[in-house]
Amino acid sequence: MDEKIQPLKRFGQNYIFDKNIIQKIIDEFNPQSEDLVLEIGPGRGALTSELIGKTKKFIAVEIDKRIVKKLAEKFPELEIINEDFLKIKLESFVESNNKLRIIGNIPYNITSPILFKLIDERKFVSDALLMVQYEVAKRIIAKEGTKDYSLLSVLLNFFAQTEFCFKISPNVFYPKPKVYSALIKIRFYDSLQEDVDEKLFISVVKAAFGNRRKTLKNSLSNSIFRTIISRSSSDSISHLLSKRAEDLSIKDFVELYKYIEKNL
Repeated sequence: MDEKIQPLKRFGQNYIFDKNIIQKIIDEFNPQSEDLVLEIGPGRGALTSELIGKTKKFIAVEIDKRIVKKLAEKFPELEIINEDFLKIKLESFVESNNKLRIIGNIPYNITSPILFKLIDERKFVSDALLMVQYEVAKRIIAKEGTKDYSLLSVLLNFFAQTEFCFKISPNVFYPKPKVYSALIKIRFYDSLQEDVDEKLFISVVKAAFGNRRKTLKNSLSNSIFRTIISRSSSDSISHLLSKRAEDLSIKDFVELYKYIEKNL
C-alpha cells in the first residue's frame, strides 16, 4: 500500500503494520472457505491482504476515497464499498442463510455506534472480531459490581457471547495512538434466552445507566419511565430500585424490563 497516503484524524485512522500482530489477529479470526466476510475500514490493507482469496466472499467497506483507489489497484478482485459503515444495510450483503463475519480495526471515535449497529442488525451477523480501545474492551467484558460495568457490558452480553482476546501495544500502529488497544470477539446468539421487545429492553438499560452514580429509582425517575417508577414503592421491583445500575446482573435487568413492560 502506498505509504504516501497519510492517516486522517477525522476518520480516526490508525494503520496497523506489525506482521506478528496481524498474523495473531488472522489466527484468531480463523477464516474458512465458506465464510462471507466484511472488513470495516481496511486502511492500507494489512488484514485485507491476509484474508483475500481465503473465503467464499470478501467485502471491504472504506469511507476514504483515497484508500479505495489504492486498494482497487492492489486488489483488483476485491469488492470495495466506498461508504460509511454506519450507513450501509448489512442485509444487502447476506447470501441465503450465510451470515456475515465481520472484522476490523475500528475508529475509536465511533466504536459505540458501530457496536450498537451490530446489535441492531445482528440477525445478519454471525460474529465480529474487532480492535477497540483497551478501556472499551474492559467495559465490554466487565461483570456487575465492577467500575467497568456499563451499558455495553449488559447489552453485548445479553445479545452475544464476548471474549477478550489480547491487548495490543500502541507501537504497532501508525500514527501511534495514545492508548492501548485490544482485540475483542463477539459471537451473536441465534436466539435469546429471554423473550423481550429489543428496543424497549435497550431503552430500559440505557435509562438505568443514565445516572449511574444514583440509585436505579432516582435514575429512572429522570427517564421516560418516570411514571411507572413513581408507582413502584411497594411493588416486587423495589429491591432492585434501591441499587445502582452497575450492581444489577443481566438477569436483574430482564426482571426490571418485565416489570416496566407489564406496566406500560
